[in-house]
Amino acid sequence: MRILIGDKSAVRKTVDFLREGGLVMHPTETCYGLAVDVFNEEALEKLYEVKGMPADKPVSILVEDLEMAKEFGVFSNKASELAEKYWPGALSILVPRTDKLPKFLNPGSEFVSMRVSSMEFCRKIVLGLGNPVSTTSANKFGEPELYFPEDIEGVDLLVDGGEIGNNKPSTIVKVDGEEVSVLRQGDVVL
Repeated sequence: MRILIGDKSAVRKTVDFLREGGLVMHPTETCYGLAVDVFNEEALEKLYEVKGMPADKPVSILVEDLEMAKEFGVFSNKASELAEKYWPGALSILVPRTDKLPKFLNPGSEFVSMRVSSMEFCRKIVLGLGNPVSTTSANKFGEPELYFPEDIEGVDLLVDGGEIGNNKPSTIVKVDGEEVSVLRQGDVVL
């Protein structure tokens, strides 16, 4: 199914698909992404299968705000400072995960990468669902990011936002206590 991002019911329909275990392709401020409810193990498995991503490659999550982020990750003073300065925006912060995240999400990983999108639609779907969604680029693993909506087999809902700018992916930083390491450089420069 395909809906336009400007459709009045786009957020509600997206949330409904996520609640039912659907895989959703949608625009973000960086590129098109794939979203599933991170608490739905079958949906997460489907995301890995459709993307062709190795099972040991971790998935980042989108959260509504820093308050929600602190439910699922341990934010040191430095991590909180970075979130307050750059969120919403294209900065993913890798922090120690809490027990509130399901064990099947990134098994074996003690950290989780999360961010708050600067795109209102993305924040609204997280708010509507009431918990984090996955955030990973919609391209097949190892291929270039998608900047336009493309029908991909296995995607249940395509939210069409038209062509978006050819943007860099988010900057990813790991914050362990007060120590910060840049894992991927994007538009956000610390």
